[in-house]
Amino acid sequence: MSVDRTQVLRAAAALLTRKATATMDEVARAAGIGRATLHRHFAGRDALVWALEELGLQELEAALDRAGIDAGPEDEAVRRLVAEVEPAAPLLSFLVTENQLFEGEQVNEGWARLDARVSALFRRGQENGVFRIDLTPAWLTEAFYGLVGSGAWAVQDGRVAAKDFQYMIVELLLGGARRSVEK
Repeated sequence: MSVDRTQVLRAAAALLTRKATATMDEVARAAGIGRATLHRHFAGRDALVWALEELGLQELEAALDRAGIDAGPEDEAVRRLVAEVEPAAPLLSFLVTENQLFEGEQVNEGWARLDARVSALFRRGQENGVFRIDLTPAWLTEAFYGLVGSGAWAVQDGRVAAKDFQYMIVELLLGGARRSVEK
């Protein structure tokens, strides 16, 4: 029987986003395969997490592309981005809290590329007078990741309705980032 690696990764992501401490045995069961089969594809938890990071980076890159964040008003681009990133939000929430991905001095080029794209959106919004200039684009980018991750956890735990995910994130992020118009 052939094992679809992407299917295994998606099953692992679904489990680990609900239970970050899941064992490799639990991941194998969730994927519907044996532990030995899982280990043939991923030598251990570290290898699995690194593969999940690559999947997450691909999904976030695709969400950025679909959102068209380089076009139109910046606040509308943020709304589109939150909508497009929602399906990957649980995986993102797992990845941004997985310390091994951020240990050491080497920065993953994928994260750096994503950070640069999101930061460019906020910078453009600052230059166009839409977003506050006292908050750095890097901070607004981190706030975006944090809100998406927190929103995903709140939905998974049933504390927030899934239909409210986009609204809550966009309103809080834009409410704090928008430049106030002085009268």
